[in-house]
Amino acid sequence: MGFIASLIAGFASGETAAALRRARGAALAYALAGLAALCGIGFLVGAGYIWAAARYGSLEAALGFGIGFLMLAGLILLIFRFKAESRAVRRVRRRKADMTAVGVTAALAALPVLLRGKSGLGAVLGPAAALAAYAIYRENVKRDDGETADKDDD
Repeated sequence: MGFIASLIAGFASGETAAALRRARGAALAYALAGLAALCGIGFLVGAGYIWAAARYGSLEAALGFGIGFLMLAGLILLIFRFKAESRAVRRVRRRKADMTAVGVTAALAALPVLLRGKSGLGAVLGPAAALAAYAIYRENVKRDDGETADKDDD
């Protein structure tokens, strides 16, 4: 409730509008600076081409710049590909952790309701025993490399 009150007070006092004006001005300044930087990089590439063309010839300079930019593009795609794999692994781990948290929260929320009924203790202990048995099974199951999961990596 306090957050909503401070938000309404901010609107009423005009602070929010001033903050939006400052943010818009900063975004415009950064966009113009980025555009100027891109123009500067373009002129530097052009100057490098002119220098290479004067030193090695137009065809050789064009071939060199073309090959160089293609290699740069390939390197960027290769780095992106490696990072995409690591992001996918992180996303799977995060999703697994989130689903575990949701499951634990749902179980804890349902626990009082289950314990009130006549067979409440059995309804809680049955799935708990099944989860414990599954955890023991997963710990001792063989992996693809033939080793069990409970052996230490020596």
